[in-house]
Amino acid sequence: MKVQVEKVSSVVSRLSVEVEAQRVDQELTTAYGELARQVKMPGFRPGKVPRRLLETRYKSEVEADVARKLQYKAVLDAIREHKVPALGEPRFTGGKLSPGQAFTFKADCDVKPDVEVKEWKGLSLKRFDAAVSDAQVDEQLTRLVDSRATVEPVEGRTSVQAGDMAAIDFDATIDGKPFPGSSGRDYLVEVSPGELHEGKLPQLAGATVGQPKVFDYTFPEGAIDEVKGKTGSFNATVKTIQARKVPALDDAFAQGLGLESLASLKERIRKDLERSAKSRVVVDERENVFKALADKNSFEVPNSLIESGIDMLLEGAFQQMYQSGMDPRQLSLDWGKLRETLRPKSELEARGQLLIEALTRAEKLEVTDGDVSAKLASLAEESGRAAAELEAQYKNPERLNALKQRLLEEKALALVKQHAKFE
Repeated sequence: MKVQVEKVSSVVSRLSVEVEAQRVDQELTTAYGELARQVKMPGFRPGKVPRRLLETRYKSEVEADVARKLQYKAVLDAIREHKVPALGEPRFTGGKLSPGQAFTFKADCDVKPDVEVKEWKGLSLKRFDAAVSDAQVDEQLTRLVDSRATVEPVEGRTSVQAGDMAAIDFDATIDGKPFPGSSGRDYLVEVSPGELHEGKLPQLAGATVGQPKVFDYTFPEGAIDEVKGKTGSFNATVKTIQARKVPALDDAFAQGLGLESLASLKERIRKDLERSAKSRVVVDERENVFKALADKNSFEVPNSLIESGIDMLLEGAFQQMYQSGMDPRQLSLDWGKLRETLRPKSELEARGQLLIEALTRAEKLEVTDGDVSAKLASLAEESGRAAAELEAQYKNPERLNALKQRLLEEKALALVKQHAKFE
């Protein structure tokens, strides 16, 4: 096999490949042999159908299949032999296959660029605060108590008051016509400030059970396109009045959650918030360093890295949707537009990783066994798991290598921050 490697750009290499005729004929013979064992023809035993008969019926399909296989096999061999740092799928051009003749084609491959970090000292970075205030703890406590509230029927009253919960039947129109979601039965709403899509309907204050109440409601900008910004005329009848009963925030409430006291519950919430805040700061600081490095070090990023990054972002978003009970396949999403929206984020991630890799090489940063042990101990403490359990899991070579790469990145980020100027 003959191969010529040409550098088309800093991120694309072109392989010009010629596969010898003998190898072409061997692949064709193998393909027709496999086909003969699968095809049934009257008068021939399985595997005994003559090749000439197969060629009359399947020649174009067989040669196209063999051409694809030869292209991928030859390119993989060429990449290994010539040490091409290829990324993603190759893009083929040319390549008409004929028996008894050499098979020639070209393949463009995205490659990792040779990145040199010229400016990384003295970068201007932002400071991010992971502190948790008493107000944040109290807010989280309020949410927790609200989530434990129960709804009970209201006795001896037929007039709806602010703060009530009401089960209603309703019908609505816009310009005299119904619209998606324009009617509902036994729909439970809270009579408090807010929007209908949040389950809030303050317009029901003063309504009487069993008597229709007519009112107008203007849909906010966050509503679906069919009703966004439009005013609907609603006819609603309250069927029952209910009230939310919020439990008292005391030691008994905390004990119901398996804790000793309200003070211990507050401490647990504070620690959880601090853990989340620290994780958020790590993400924000990393992105901040990536942006600062990218602004000072310009180079071309392979498109395949950006596209694979978009795929990962979408996969993460889909997993979150599934976990929250949504099926993204049922949503009317413009996938092309969505990918373009995620492109800048994916490009920054790819650019930042390439710069960090270049910095670790330039500064000869290394991860020691001590670094790994310290990290595993830290992860064990954060997760509440036994250190021995984590160590056993990270004996897996792939997981261990991923951890070392993470530690290398952390060292490089710390080095940049050590020499940075903070706003």
